[in-house]
Amino acid sequence: MKIGFLGYGEAARAFHESLARSGLVFIAYDILLDRDDEAVADAIHNRGGAVAGTIAALAEAEWIFSAVTADQSLLAVEPLLPHLRQGQVLIDINSVSPDRKRQTAAAVEAVGATYLDMAVMAPVHPRKHQTPVLIAGNAAERLLPEFEALGFSVSIAGLAPGAATAIKMVRSLFVKGLEAITVETLLAAQAAGCFEEILKSLSCSFPGLDWPKFAEYQFERTTIHGKRRAAEMQESAATLDALGLNGNLAREIAQVQDRTGASGVSKSGTLEETVARVLADRLDE
Repeated sequence: MKIGFLGYGEAARAFHESLARSGLVFIAYDILLDRDDEAVADAIHNRGGAVAGTIAALAEAEWIFSAVTADQSLLAVEPLLPHLRQGQVLIDINSVSPDRKRQTAAAVEAVGATYLDMAVMAPVHPRKHQTPVLIAGNAAERLLPEFEALGFSVSIAGLAPGAATAIKMVRSLFVKGLEAITVETLLAAQAAGCFEEILKSLSCSFPGLDWPKFAEYQFERTTIHGKRRAAEMQESAATLDALGLNGNLAREIAQVQDRTGASGVSKSGTLEETVARVLADRLDE
């Protein structure tokens, strides 16, 4: 079987690395290839895949994983639609709202291909394609044994597109929100000159979180992946709005994620030193 990747970022690369052990054939396309981005081409080649010269070349694949930025999930699929055929499966692993996945499903199914909503429920490292995932869609039950045979840790969330991503979008409100409140609290503690006191107090109140290791991880996720996580939280906001709930909470979380991800700070030194660098960047805005 040939596997295609539409978008070749962290998730696609992780899936490719571990699925390659199954003896599959791979082809990948990323919009950065149109800008002669040699780093992306090298990443594909280094994992044993073929570079798709155009998005139409992905039509060679039986399964196509769509793994682009959240705001581009539908737009990225549209140029592929004329090249899809009956029997092909487009697996949408993007972290977007249920409405967006339903729109994409309608477009894919209108040209005769199969659409599957997949939600990746944990960081893709270290388990890569064996990271727990949820799937939803008309073909979920039929495709489940094939995913299991390839070693996916997969469960069915429902038979309608959007059912898997709904679970992720609601869960993400808590996960990314916890990151955001940790970041903002420690930035405020550093700015107020009470960093050690706040860290000690939180360690006593929430010992199960394993401070300061917990805080270090929260800063690592937001400084490295904040831009992408912000886009995901905008989709979480859209999900909450559609439910008649408070999407503004997710939008505020998105702002924290975006600003922290834009800081350019990499994890090095102590937690306090990392916090101080992020704070300095924030105050320079």
